[in-house]
Amino acid sequence: MTAEDYKNGQVLLIDKPLEWTSFQVVNKVRWLIKKEFGIKKIKVGHAGTLDPLATGLLILCTGTYTKKIDTYQAQEKEYTGTITLGATTPSYDLETEIDQRFDISRITSEKIKQTARQFMGAIEQQPPVFSALKKEGKRLYEFARAGEDVSVPTRTVHISVFEITKVELPEVEFRVACSKGTYIRSLAHDFGKALGNGAHLSALRRTKIGDFSVEDAMSLAAFEDRFSR
Repeated sequence: MTAEDYKNGQVLLIDKPLEWTSFQVVNKVRWLIKKEFGIKKIKVGHAGTLDPLATGLLILCTGTYTKKIDTYQAQEKEYTGTITLGATTPSYDLETEIDQRFDISRITSEKIKQTARQFMGAIEQQPPVFSALKKEGKRLYEFARAGEDVSVPTRTVHISVFEITKVELPEVEFRVACSKGTYIRSLAHDFGKALGNGAHLSALRRTKIGDFSVEDAMSLAAFEDRFSR
């Protein structure tokens, strides 16, 4: 592939590694392309953020294809992951420490599956305060990390699939298909509440965006290898 190919536009499917931010992946890919072809400037953007503690499909667009980002972002997304019952965290995932514990001895597999059905269709969801959404020009996580209270408005999202694939308490494995703007961390938190308990997201992997699948994605290391041959 040439510099012109990247400038004219490419869609790159990357399997985001654990603990990388989506922004770091974009920066790495942009740097590799610039270094390989000795060019000063190349547009690279991603079509939908993944949290650092999530892995899976990240769509990157280069050059003129960055204009298509909004189209890809609007498509339905699919995830698999693990919800851990019996404990909550302020970030709704493992980014922060457990702040409250609950007794899970009375929770059954049947109750878990019944509760999951409550989240099908259009639901109101409050994004986590530990998120990159902006309010008054600041990221919400900046308020949260500074210990400041901030109100986060709810939003309507759509869940077309919420399948419980395995129950091995305290862990519950799932598959979700959902609309743009859905926070799986919030889904995990709200799921715990609906059970009359507490929960947080302990693992997450994005497997699909529209017709794109993580099975067709390459690792960041494999992308880098393209340039070291």
